[in-house]
Amino acid sequence: MKRILALCILLHIIIYILAQPKYEVRAVWLTTIGGIDWPHSYAHDGMGIQEQQQELRGMLDKLKQAGINTVLLQTRVRATTIYPSSIEPWDGCLSGKPGVTPGYDALQFAIDECHRRGMEIHAWVVSIPIGKWNTYGCKQLYKRYPFAVKKIGDEGYLNPESDFTADYLGNICEEITKNYDIDGIHLDYIRYPETWRGSKNKENITRIVRRVHNRVKFYKPWVKMSCSPIGKHDDLSRYQSNGWNARSRVAQDAQSWLREGLMDQLYPMMYFRGNNFYPFAIDWKEQSAGRTIVSGLGTYILHPREGNWPLAEIQHQLNFTRSIGLGGHCQFRAKFLLDNVKGVYDYLMWFDRHPALIPPMTWEHQLPPTPPVVLKVNKTRNGDYLSWSGATDRSDGPYLLYNVYASPSFPVDTQNPANLVATRQPWQHIFLKSRNGSSRLYYAVCALDRYGNESEPKQERTGGSSISVYNDQSSAAGSKTILFPNDGKTLKIDVSGISRNDYILIQTLQGSIVMTTACKPSIDISRLQDGIYQLKTLNKKGQTHRLGFFTVKSSR
Repeated sequence: MKRILALCILLHIIIYILAQPKYEVRAVWLTTIGGIDWPHSYAHDGMGIQEQQQELRGMLDKLKQAGINTVLLQTRVRATTIYPSSIEPWDGCLSGKPGVTPGYDALQFAIDECHRRGMEIHAWVVSIPIGKWNTYGCKQLYKRYPFAVKKIGDEGYLNPESDFTADYLGNICEEITKNYDIDGIHLDYIRYPETWRGSKNKENITRIVRRVHNRVKFYKPWVKMSCSPIGKHDDLSRYQSNGWNARSRVAQDAQSWLREGLMDQLYPMMYFRGNNFYPFAIDWKEQSAGRTIVSGLGTYILHPREGNWPLAEIQHQLNFTRSIGLGGHCQFRAKFLLDNVKGVYDYLMWFDRHPALIPPMTWEHQLPPTPPVVLKVNKTRNGDYLSWSGATDRSDGPYLLYNVYASPSFPVDTQNPANLVATRQPWQHIFLKSRNGSSRLYYAVCALDRYGNESEPKQERTGGSSISVYNDQSSAAGSKTILFPNDGKTLKIDVSGISRNDYILIQTLQGSIVMTTACKPSIDISRLQDGIYQLKTLNKKGQTHRLGFFTVKSSR
């Protein structure tokens, strides 16, 4: 009997581990301070801009392959920004010099690239800390508002007890929300400094959160409000927080923000082990108030210089949080995940082997869109062009997105994430590349509003080939496609209509850059692998324009 019970428990665990939820946040913190995650070079000219942008594209491609669907991008760094702000100066991570423009809008570029890949992007705003006392951002802020800045040791902080701080941070988050098509505002360090002398009033921090929430939601109620509280909310009845918790230590009453509706998601920083992790994960789940809790995992501690955890620790935490029904996981931080420290990237590719959608904000809006009325499939030798129309948004969002499903059987089961082939597509068309020797497929398309509500599917009954995904605004079914001839070694193009100052990019159909060269009529492609490529121009402002496609064949 005991053996049977043990086997049943083991089977239950295996089912949870192998289960792939359709809705789950799979996120990463992407840090810009000091360029420790990105960028690793400075933008002084067109080539510098291109190098930064190409690095970010490569990172996003790898994150997408690992199943990441949400990027938390550090946007306000330390009283400095990575976008042209009317409130605060440029951070130096982009140009190398604080207060100096890099020559392009890094936030807008990141938004475009994330959305092109079907990923959400949230503006990560470091709230109270404003950097070392002698740094550019801190000095500029103190010069303008000395009454609102506190010096503790050699660090500067916005005073959480000043009503000005609530307005000031509200202004920053309002500026980002109004000017950019972001999916979320993510508040970091929204708490008292742990070195604060004197009492800490929770209402002072809550006032800031409430002010930011009201500013953001007034303009775009579909933009998610989130923060990253300390990983232990408070002492539990059976487990102590050992003096380090959100509510009692730094006045960060995050669970009450869920209950009050001030937060749509929480990303608690659960960089702990054993009984400092598991009981507190259950507490977050039990106190979630129907909102989304995303466990922040200390992936960085796998590194020998950061703590040298075994990979099994992160594996157990991933499995446990999924088994208790938390809303997902977030890796801190991008570099350690992408560096595949102790094989964590490889494991995540298996653990999240099927795509997942972001849990919908049904507390904000729950009436889903109507499905597309028309779904057409135009079959070619290289793959299928899908186009659709007729879906209706029943929310106040600015536009609809689309999820595409494919399956060998009809009707396509849109509840099975294994059938998801493209998520959050902003265009009403997609090109699905063929793979030889694979079974025929049926397709279905669902509309998705900005709150995450998905429509019923529009099913398509005609089979196709199995696929890999490519999408581009200019690839609508029926549009003119230019195919450049080549002999497998040299590609010849007409450069008469291209500026001599532009560069030529060669990309895979999935958007990865494989070659960059000066604008010239003959391009050496002898080192390219077999496949279909797209050809684009790149100007000094970082803008691209697609010229067409070409094919490299092994018969060369």
